[in-house]
Amino acid sequence: MKFIYIKRESNIKELYRTQTALKKAKVTSITKYFMGIPIKTIHTYRQIYHRRKNNAIEKMLFI
Repeated sequence: MKFIYIKRESNIKELYRTQTALKKAKVTSITKYFMGIPIKTIHTYRQIYHRRKNNAIEKMLFI
């Protein structure tokens, strides 16, 4: 058994944004453990769907 190890876990959480209201997003956190006890969360990141932003040059090409 390792004394110190790093583990990555993914959960689905509900996040509220002012523009998009309530959405479910996959949240992944990387945590450092010491003998099975979580010590510190090293990093947390989310995967959220973002709409494609309009590009003025692309609009000019399609007109």
